[in-house]
Amino acid sequence: MKKLFVFIALSLTIINASFPQVSINADNTPPNNSAMLDVKSTNKGFLPPRMDLTQIGLIPSPVEGLLVFNTTGKYFVYHDGTVWRKMDNTLVAFGYAVGQNRMGGIIFYIDGTGQHGFISAASDQSTGAQWGCYTLILGGTSSAIGSGQSNTTHIVNVCSEAGIASRICNDLVLGGFSDWFLPSKDELNQMYLQKTAIGGFADSYYWSSSEYNEYYAWFQLFTDGSQNLSGNYKYIPKYVRCVRTF
Repeated sequence: MKKLFVFIALSLTIINASFPQVSINADNTPPNNSAMLDVKSTNKGFLPPRMDLTQIGLIPSPVEGLLVFNTTGKYFVYHDGTVWRKMDNTLVAFGYAVGQNRMGGIIFYIDGTGQHGFISAASDQSTGAQWGCYTLILGGTSSAIGSGQSNTTHIVNVCSEAGIASRICNDLVLGGFSDWFLPSKDELNQMYLQKTAIGGFADSYYWSSSEYNEYYAWFQLFTDGSQNLSGNYKYIPKYVRCVRTF
């Protein structure tokens, strides 16, 4: 059986090339057959990544089983594939609240886990952009919360017109983030409900990413919150406010 020996600092690492395993120890013993990584020591410990809650919350697409030491609360946390949990399986409280200026904008919606939600840009990205592709039905959009990103991606892939509302958000880089999108009809309504906490809205019409048919797309009036089809032709310029998820 062929083996490769590598020295790291004062510790000896043994890599089994046939069955990839690593042993870090001082006595040159091979790794246990059941272990991919076997660390032996009588005077040192294992040191995982250390991050505060803000840094943990910014880890992109954490994989199930990811383990980090939380320096804010002084405890280990792991990701279960959906949310961060403590070792006793309780949810990690990140302290997010509507109206907070976090992660590139203003939080306006938080889901039931308290760890995910939506962030609005703090100001408008356009005061007059078309929805785009008037007389063409694009299909593939939804009004539901959680559909704005897929709506936006679909629209920019199908409608090649420059300067349309979805493309403005899709191309936006703001606050160090490039994952902005045009909100769906129901996401836009959540923005209206929290318009005071977000701030900066005009008393005007804002586009959503939800299509109605080849002529119309949904918008919302930020004076009374109405969402209707009267006068919402895709070619009529309206305001644009982009959002992102966390």
